[in-house]
Amino acid sequence: MSGKVKSFEDIRNIPKEELRYKGRFQQILIYLGKLFRMFVFQSDWKVLPMAAVIAGLVCYVVGANLFKTMEGTLLGTFAMSCICIWNGFFNSIQVICRERPIIKREHRSGMHISSYIAAHMIYQAFLCLGQTAVTILICKMMHVAFPMKSLVTGNALLDMGISIFLTTYAADMMSLMTSAIVHSTTTAMTVMPFLMIFQLVFSGGFFSLTGNAEKLTNLTVAKWGLTAFCAQGYYNDLPMVTMWNAMYKMKDVEYEGMYPVQALLTMIEENGGRDELLLECAKYNQNAQYVSTMENVVNCWIKLILFIVMFACIAVGFLEYIDKDKR
Repeated sequence: MSGKVKSFEDIRNIPKEELRYKGRFQQILIYLGKLFRMFVFQSDWKVLPMAAVIAGLVCYVVGANLFKTMEGTLLGTFAMSCICIWNGFFNSIQVICRERPIIKREHRSGMHISSYIAAHMIYQAFLCLGQTAVTILICKMMHVAFPMKSLVTGNALLDMGISIFLTTYAADMMSLMTSAIVHSTTTAMTVMPFLMIFQLVFSGGFFSLTGNAEKLTNLTVAKWGLTAFCAQGYYNDLPMVTMWNAMYKMKDVEYEGMYPVQALLTMIEENGGRDELLLECAKYNQNAQYVSTMENVVNCWIKLILFIVMFACIAVGFLEYIDKDKR
């Protein structure tokens, strides 16, 4: 066979006995080349500046207290989970369903579905890695106080980067799986908001859940991403400022010509007890799920990796039956 094979479209009319690129690995390279050409020439690179804008907006709103106070860390890491879920979903929600006719034709011509999904996995990992780097860069530029102590790799920023990447990539693979299951881009964009809401509501951190609702959190990518972020941010060791801020707002309350709240706050500050009081308040709001240990963080990473593998396998399973698709 002469000439350069650029895509599976080039394979379609070649006699099978002359076909040189029948192996799964060769097909991965062919399709991966096509995807990277799309990145350059069809503006797939736009996901990177979009990630920068989203990270900038979130840091502007919640970055000041992230990894400084309990409340700020919980709110900030929830927002960071939102960034990861949003980036991952928009990376791949339409990439398969928009080319189902092409996939069906190429599958009948000898394309391996596993090679097709593997190429997408490599390409999406590249996008997620770029989004992770952009997100961390923007956070640093916005002076987010990342933790200085590492729990796993010896570099705290690398630990955080791995958590951001795995959370984004797991969300990306969920979106890729959805794109493999549905049959049109319209359906994909209709389903996506429901998936996103489910992820955020059942993240297990921002909303109080009990009973069966709490058990559902284990089925979400957001829960394991949020847990990793809080553990790496030393959530349980941070001060809690809600009570102090509430009392400070009441400092001008008068009672029988006196200002008892103001007097109490002044006495605590003059005796250097403010920080001790904030840490004491935090003790009653610690969360065992967010314990800052290497085992906890690694467990979250393993759960996210399992999600990635599971979503990819489901995508392959559904696309293997694409030839029977009559719609």
